[in-house]
Amino acid sequence: MSDNGASPAGSGKLSKAGRQERIVAELRAGPTLRVSELATTLGVSTETIRRDLDELEARGLINRTYGGAVRPFGPEPTIRERHQMLVSEREIIAAAAARTISHGDVLIIGGGATTTHVARRLAAEKRDLKVFTDSFAVATVLAPNPTVEVFLCPGRYNGQEGCVSGAETIDYIGKIYANHAILGATGLTEDGPNDADIDAAATYRAMALRATDVTVVADHTKFDRAAISVYCRWPVISRLVTDQRPEGALRLILERAGVEVIVP
Repeated sequence: MSDNGASPAGSGKLSKAGRQERIVAELRAGPTLRVSELATTLGVSTETIRRDLDELEARGLINRTYGGAVRPFGPEPTIRERHQMLVSEREIIAAAAARTISHGDVLIIGGGATTTHVARRLAAEKRDLKVFTDSFAVATVLAPNPTVEVFLCPGRYNGQEGCVSGAETIDYIGKIYANHAILGATGLTEDGPNDADIDAAATYRAMALRATDVTVVADHTKFDRAAISVYCRWPVISRLVTDQRPEGALRLILERAGVEVIVP
């Protein structure tokens, strides 16, 4: 069968157009696909599937990942919008994440809606913390606790996200040593936690490298959701605090990487 033509009558194999329609349909049913599984299902070589995926990505119908594909990236809601979403889930996650922190710890807390919930919980329950953050919201919710010292990173201010980023931010973080980093994510895939903003991902990456213990806080809607920049691989992460247990390939990769999954 020619990769570009129709299938011969009775061959049982889909044409190129048919294969690609099937791939897009499979992604509507599930958030991720693997090259090897598609090759087996569609009865073609992995090289043929890779070419199909490359063409579909060029048409904006999928996004390629290492070894497969995910649904196209969607626009990320603003930080203001995210603060109004899934509030009860984030409060549950925040309470569980706060229990992993001790009085007197040194923390790095990245910007984000869920991390801000964690910071608010820490301000209410912990004392004598030192907290480094790139987020004005995180700094603000920590301020009512007089025993918490807050250090705001320098950098270029992003008014839409309420955070700073850039070379100055990365350089500053590189001089910090912390017991814990608490980070959010736009999505969680087999490749690792990701962020829709390249600059924010670079900040998270730097933060993850400067802490002994790295916690990702994210609700179940982030599972199998891809965004433009993966900020680290799963073996770097100590734990995931979430509101539902991941399933499928994401669950397996977390187990293999030794990531503790906390579901309150």
